[in-house]
Amino acid sequence: MKTLKAGTRLKSAICDTEVMVIRTRPAEMLLCCGGIEMIAMDGGKSAGQPDPAFAQGTLVGKRYVDEQDTTELLCTKGGKGSLSLDGQVLAVKQAKALPSSD
Repeated sequence: MKTLKAGTRLKSAICDTEVMVIRTRPAEMLLCCGGIEMIAMDGGKSAGQPDPAFAQGTLVGKRYVDEQDTTELLCTKGGKGSLSLDGQVLAVKQAKALPSSD
């Protein structure tokens, strides 16, 4: 577990996923990809496959948020593992609807 801060870049230990922290809360949390804790960009990869419960994949350019909308990550490189925060799978952030111009 570690305290994340905006601007931090992390990568998955078991797949190609890379993310940048856009916004977060000031608390210790466990950020995982494929069920394994994410590592620093200069860290070494582990052998293995993503946990099937966390293997829906990530898409480059998409923003992922937690249920409370307090932590937001930008996927800079896609991969096979799904992002999770403290055991909860993160969802793709939906675009806000623009008001009509009638």
